[in-house]
Amino acid sequence: MKANVKSVLMKKYCRVYQAGAKLLMAALPWRSPKMLSGSGAVKKLPEAVRDRGFHKVLIVTGPKIRARGLLNELLEEMKEKKLKYVIFDGISQNPTDEEVENGVGIFLGEKCDCMIAFGGGSVMDCAKGIGARVARPKKAVRNLQGLFRVLRPIPVIFAVPTTSGSGSEATIAAVITEVQTHHKASINDLQLMPRFAVLDPRLTVGLPPQVTAQTGMDALCHAVEAYTNDTYNSDFERLMCSKAVRLIHESLLTAYEDGTNLQARQDMQEAAFHAGRAFTRGSVGYVHAIGHALSGLYGVPHGLVMAILLPHVMRAYGSSVYDKLADLCDICAMEVDTPDGMISAEVRAETFLQWMEELKEKLGIPKYPDMIREEDVNQIVKWAQKEANPVYPVPEIWDAQEMKEFVLAMMEGARLEGAEKNE
Repeated sequence: MKANVKSVLMKKYCRVYQAGAKLLMAALPWRSPKMLSGSGAVKKLPEAVRDRGFHKVLIVTGPKIRARGLLNELLEEMKEKKLKYVIFDGISQNPTDEEVENGVGIFLGEKCDCMIAFGGGSVMDCAKGIGARVARPKKAVRNLQGLFRVLRPIPVIFAVPTTSGSGSEATIAAVITEVQTHHKASINDLQLMPRFAVLDPRLTVGLPPQVTAQTGMDALCHAVEAYTNDTYNSDFERLMCSKAVRLIHESLLTAYEDGTNLQARQDMQEAAFHAGRAFTRGSVGYVHAIGHALSGLYGVPHGLVMAILLPHVMRAYGSSVYDKLADLCDICAMEVDTPDGMISAEVRAETFLQWMEELKEKLGIPKYPDMIREEDVNQIVKWAQKEANPVYPVPEIWDAQEMKEFVLAMMEGARLEGAEKNE
């Protein structure tokens, strides 16, 4: 009985907190990055950097991006415009506090005055982390994680996404993993929003199908979580979610099956941008809270974990998300199977859920997360609870026991799935 009372009080506290946060969200000066979009857009970036009075750029990128030659066109244009630069490419798929510190050392040592974040979400998150530490030199990364702990202008960031998933080019978040503890948490501050986003579909043409699938599903997760949360949203965020989900419904499978389709690639970049801008105010939910814990503990790609968990979490929310998922079903103009002639919100929500599950299968994404170890369950729950409650305005608030039951259900699902494959 005491545990039940404690749970009820915790959930009421979360809703009171979120009501206050809603008022704060409405008062904040939200903005969006200026956008350069279309095939060849990256060639216009050096001139945009120079015209804004910058002289030396720290290009934050990843080793694979540099090896694939994706930077070549940008670097040629920078030389043409006589714009100095230095490259920092020591970033992993889950950026760490140590990598942030290495970047800070290069930025300050080379006397850079702005950054170009050229890569996926990990690269952009690391660039934002570098900026936060430059702005707050006396605070370690762990002391900046949370809400509004930077509060000072950071060096200007020009974001060039080479995947179509994180939406980090349009967010105020930077997810960083602490090396010592493997704890993965986010710095969230309006100062982290990039000033420019360059959406050039040619940069994503060479993505392997698996990466296209995982990053695309990550964008879908952002849009669906932000839309079903709703509490902090304005009409603008709802519109961004709607655009993102519709574009993903129309183009993700095409981009996966034909990576050279520039229209599908452009659609996916725009979808990721819209979803990123939506969740940066609308917030994510338990998919991300649990997913961050899993990817931090096990080094699993962020997009893969989000893709696996998304339909499971939405199903676990039950009737609290029927109306919102039904909206998304309508927005995508999905064909609804209604043998009894009744097109209820529950039926339309089920149609949308089934589409997500079928899409996962077509994209080669596992149904369940098979990486969870029983001895880690309590740690996963602890980290997820700390990240999500009371901040995330999820449709249904879970206490620690409810979240533990969900994680255990995912473990059991993975065990049964593995047993079926071995038969």
